[in-house]
Amino acid sequence: MAHTPTRTPPETGNDQENKPQKPFLSGRMWWLILAAMLVFNLIFYYTDLGMNKSVASPQVTLPYSAFVTQVRADNVTTAHLDGDTITGDFKHPYKESSKESSGGKTYPRYTTTVVPEFLPAVGTLLDKHHVRTTIVNPTTPFWMTALTILLQGLPFLLLIGLLYFGSRSAQAQQQGMFGFGRSKAKMYTEERPSTTFADVAGVDSAKSELSEIVNFLRDPTKYHRLGARIPKGVLLTGPPGTGKTLLARAVAGEAHAPFFSISSSEFVEMFVGVGASRVRDLFERAKAAAPAIVFVDEIDAIGGRRGRGPGGFGSNDEREQTLNQLLVSMDGFEPNEAVIILAATNRPDILDPALLRPGRFDRQVVLDLPDRRGREAILRIHSRQLPLAQDVDLAALGRATPGMSGADLANLANEAALTAARNNASEVTAADFDQALDRVTLGTEGAPLMDEEERRIVAYHEGGHALVALVLPNVDPVHRVTITPRGRSLGVTQFRPNEDRRNFRRDYLLNRMAVGLGGRAAEEVACEEITSGAQNDIQQVTAMARAMVMELGMVDDLGPIRWGEGGLDGEPANPWDPREYSDETARRIDAAVIGLVGEAHQRAIDVLRGNRAALDAIANALVHEESLTREELTAIVNARRVPEQKPLPVPSGPPTPTGETTAVVEPPLEPAPEPAPRNPGRG
Repeated sequence: MAHTPTRTPPETGNDQENKPQKPFLSGRMWWLILAAMLVFNLIFYYTDLGMNKSVASPQVTLPYSAFVTQVRADNVTTAHLDGDTITGDFKHPYKESSKESSGGKTYPRYTTTVVPEFLPAVGTLLDKHHVRTTIVNPTTPFWMTALTILLQGLPFLLLIGLLYFGSRSAQAQQQGMFGFGRSKAKMYTEERPSTTFADVAGVDSAKSELSEIVNFLRDPTKYHRLGARIPKGVLLTGPPGTGKTLLARAVAGEAHAPFFSISSSEFVEMFVGVGASRVRDLFERAKAAAPAIVFVDEIDAIGGRRGRGPGGFGSNDEREQTLNQLLVSMDGFEPNEAVIILAATNRPDILDPALLRPGRFDRQVVLDLPDRRGREAILRIHSRQLPLAQDVDLAALGRATPGMSGADLANLANEAALTAARNNASEVTAADFDQALDRVTLGTEGAPLMDEEERRIVAYHEGGHALVALVLPNVDPVHRVTITPRGRSLGVTQFRPNEDRRNFRRDYLLNRMAVGLGGRAAEEVACEEITSGAQNDIQQVTAMARAMVMELGMVDDLGPIRWGEGGLDGEPANPWDPREYSDETARRIDAAVIGLVGEAHQRAIDVLRGNRAALDAIANALVHEESLTREELTAIVNARRVPEQKPLPVPSGPPTPTGETTAVVEPPLEPAPEPAPRNPGRG
């Protein structure tokens, strides 16, 4: 049976790095030093004033007449008057005559007593012979004397404070110069995050993978009894916003084990060797608290392929040293028991192969965008704290938000709450969610277009997108079209797919390109000149066509070959020229891209010319109404289709088991007159 490591409880743990470090000097010792400095300053102050009578230097007591004689002889340098007593220093030591010896004893200081009536005369005499005189004022208040002492001792207090806090900072950082070599990972023991698996939805497979990690930490004996070894590392990958960091927080909240969290960018500093030192310190702390979990966020910052520059040059040596230390710490010569590594990244394709091998990251858990049921569950989690109205249908919102990540849905729920608060409402209604969805997907609504010519051009442009999408088969259904500016767009044609597409057919991509060029085609068919409004459409269509040619192999002339850059490992064979095909192939690729775009453009032209009456009707309705729903668009188009053409179907019904959407063809709508303008003042 494998040995089961035991973990010391956090409150009595054996992790010396996490224990409170004793300061260089205790707090009581600092107070003693401070008191000693104040006493020393007090003694120094009174000594300077001459108030200390018991000085170390010997002094002689002179009669008043002898004192006057010494002053007139310029042998007195200082005089301190305190009442009727005068003390001070001689310029030359005073020699006392002695009858017993030839020489007398010398005194550097003196003291004498003066009759109070003679004090004015003494002051005049001292001034005349330039004797430095100080006088004690017996009426000085005690608080003024104390304030003087405190002000004189303030520099000592500041010095002691700097030494004290400097010592505490040095003890807290401990390792390396200025503590750069110490890991910045935050450790959670009893104060772990409150997030649990119940707060995570839409990633059920990832939750089951990580639940096994949590179960191992709670009951490792069950696994060791069968000889099983828990994965040393789990790599969480997926698009941004799919919940990688949220899932790691849930593991920290579920696992009854120490949890270390750090971002990979915190390993690397400008000083060489700091990153490797921090990795060593992190694993030492984790081993001391084992069994434990270490979470490294955005690991691609230090885990990228080594030597990615041409010939190995141009790479970051400090980053590579950090990666090398990470590889050794995860699975090196010394065993790494009961320390599980969680890591998250959006770019698993650039990670070093040595980091991804079994023994380091045994599992790679992919967090994809949630499906319809997952989006509904995520919306329920993020709307638990919202006072929802009765008309809010979260299932319908889940169907209306394909392609949204968990972060997008959380933002949607928050925007709906903000919209309700902005309207001073007591509940969040379905209309608030609709406005929030428009704000998130389309942008903020701008001021209506006032120039009539511009309104007409934008109406034809957006009407072209909508009409091509209504006529061509196997495209995403139109939800709404508007000529009200949203974000940076003068108008928007909004689509809401009936299903979550993960596999795209060639005819779908071609028709989608035709829909994208429907705005430019409408300008060519109905307007005198083309405009710059199709800039974004052209960019998207060109990118889609190039992907079909170079990555998806959807052109017969070039065959099912990937013409992108790089080999199996994603790295080009020649770093100086990453293009791995000839100039002739490049010309064929360009011709194929131009051919696909031209085919889509011609398809849009044919649709609009064959339905010119419907295009004019949609544009006129948009000029008057500014916004049309799918039902209104369908009514306008069916009312103007020629007899030999079938009426447009209205997609409805749930997806079939094969993933295709069933369509219910409704009978032709009766011809309807031009809709009356809802905003007569804008027409």
